[in-house]
Amino acid sequence: MQTVLITGANRGIGLALCQTYLNKGWHVIGVCRTSTPELAQSGAEVISGIDVTDAKALAQLTTALGQRQLNLVINNAGILRREALGQLDAASITGQFLVNALAPLKVTEALLDHLAPSAKVAFITSRMGSIADNSSGGYYGYRMSKAALNAGAMSLARDLQPRGIAVAILHPGYVQTAMVNFGGDISAHESAQRLSQRIDDLNLDNSGGFWHSNGERLPW
Repeated sequence: MQTVLITGANRGIGLALCQTYLNKGWHVIGVCRTSTPELAQSGAEVISGIDVTDAKALAQLTTALGQRQLNLVINNAGILRREALGQLDAASITGQFLVNALAPLKVTEALLDHLAPSAKVAFITSRMGSIADNSSGGYYGYRMSKAALNAGAMSLARDLQPRGIAVAILHPGYVQTAMVNFGGDISAHESAQRLSQRIDDLNLDNSGGFWHSNGERLPW
């Protein structure tokens, strides 16, 4: 049985990804700070109490994994704040960098020894991290942190290629989650289905690509 570890697994896209991979017959490890009844009842193995920005928590995560190997890691945990010019909040922007950009990199580094041969690593980013696609401005911390995540994920794609590990950089779509007050145009379940297909299609030849969950290649 293949094993996937998913961060931010307690709700939204993360929870939908857990359910999607459970339905595909995978062993799912859902990682989160605080579990939810939906995650606890999903059938996933839950490792809670993990703040992805905390080095001690990441050490606890690797200890909990023991000697187990992972076929897939999905770095999904993220936060969105809304800053406007003239009302910039440095602490808010910094917090988004820590969670959205640095934490996925550190999670992946912490799990390197647990990655099976030919494993895959996926990063749930946003097209709002695209500089070429920015036509509306605003959202400074979120856009900047996702652009930084894209850059870090691309470096990982290069560094992990000799080990046979492919990396996906994936925009989930405009998804009906609490992050956007449920104003999206697709459900979390549909997004998770699309994302799993993009991950299925991932290989060393397209590693490091920036993809919309619908299969469209996105501009940097």
